[in-house]
Amino acid sequence: MSETPSDDFRALVSRCVAGDQASMIALVERFQGQVFGLCYRMLGQRQDAEDAAQETFVRVLKNLHRWDPLRDFEPWLLAIAGNRCRTALAARKRRPNGETLPENLPDRAPDERSAQHLGEEMMLALEKVREEYRRAFLLFHEQQLSYDEIALVLAVPLGTVKTWVHRARRELVEHLRRRGVVPEATGLEAGARMGGENA
Repeated sequence: MSETPSDDFRALVSRCVAGDQASMIALVERFQGQVFGLCYRMLGQRQDAEDAAQETFVRVLKNLHRWDPLRDFEPWLLAIAGNRCRTALAARKRRPNGETLPENLPDRAPDERSAQHLGEEMMLALEKVREEYRRAFLLFHEQQLSYDEIALVLAVPLGTVKTWVHRARRELVEHLRRRGVVPEATGLEAGARMGGENA
């Protein structure tokens, strides 16, 4: 993701800046999955994620002339998406008892019960992890963003991102261990391995 954008991509952006609608659609289609995935991980609700992704592309298309074509496009794009998500999260906190309904989960076959149980325990444990730690953890492990990109998305220093990801791992293991999902020894071993991250 750190490569210099290709000539073809820079030409696409130039056509977008010039107002070519087909090029704008092509740009959105190229990145919409990545942007929606990021928004969904940060917001946890499909409708909010769709709204944030749409707002992201509106802002991106309005501000394309500000993008430096010598720099990678994706971190710039994802930083804008991260800003929209933080705005949405702040608005959500101001709502009186926001009605956050869990999305329906698909039915699982009986032979998937143990995997479902582990997945549910992971989600329960993640919900107990401090919010900023959880967001950094999901962006790193689910979206596979680099620490540098997460720092841009969350608008925090690089060292803070590393600390948050490390602490999220540690808290996750601790919650799973307290719930009896992982044995004491396994939790400690996992914690030791995860401790390899220099925070």
